[in-house]
Amino acid sequence: MLKPLISPALDVPGIHHGFFTREGGVSKGLYAGLNCGLGSNDDQADVLENRARVAQHLGSQRPEVLSVYQVHGATAIRADRPISRNELPKADAVVTTVPGLVIGILTADCTPVLFADPEAKVVAAAHAGWRGAVAGICESTVAEMEKAGARRDRICAAIGPTISQQSYEVGQEFEAEVLALDPGNREFFTVPAPGEKSRFDLPGFVAARLNRLHLAAVTLAAPCTYANESLFFSFRRATHRSEPDYGRQISAIVVT
Repeated sequence: MLKPLISPALDVPGIHHGFFTREGGVSKGLYAGLNCGLGSNDDQADVLENRARVAQHLGSQRPEVLSVYQVHGATAIRADRPISRNELPKADAVVTTVPGLVIGILTADCTPVLFADPEAKVVAAAHAGWRGAVAGICESTVAEMEKAGARRDRICAAIGPTISQQSYEVGQEFEAEVLALDPGNREFFTVPAPGEKSRFDLPGFVAARLNRLHLAAVTLAAPCTYANESLFFSFRRATHRSEPDYGRQISAIVVT
């Protein structure tokens, strides 16, 4: 049974959404559960079944979730129809107004953000890794929503499961690059003990970028993907274990 996390800010009439966990899928082995990553080496039939279950859970009559070819950038695109897998645009956010067209993004430590203007019936899903967040993926998503008829003072944004600061160890070059962009970003770094590497607060950084946009609401319910293996896939956890691949969870939203 699928058990997505739900944000109260997006739990409104005319909108269905979910930050889906590993629960309720058919994948096996490293991908056990609801692996929705078409780019993984999982059995593709299992991945498609998992994605169909997500679409069905959200009430869609179509057996798919529209996602994009994620590149850790700041491009948001608008979708008004299903897009075939071979034609997926390179982007990190997708916006739609089309009823029944489920849109989503994949993560395995990066920060998922779902957006909705319930009055205009404009929804969006964004993938905010640190590079995308720094480059402006949140800002690009809101701008694309406005082009589709949304107003930022009505847009609610919800941050979902992502790697926590405690688990996100980063090197000196990473810290220097982020601080060079804005010295104020130092508030998102901490050193747990002398001699240890810095930890970066990715969900806090994303929330701060969203708050600058003066949206109607920004909520953060972000359990750690690295620390909660039974519920979430994690690229970093798989890397630390020298595992050959990893699954991806999906965050999806639809206008009903």
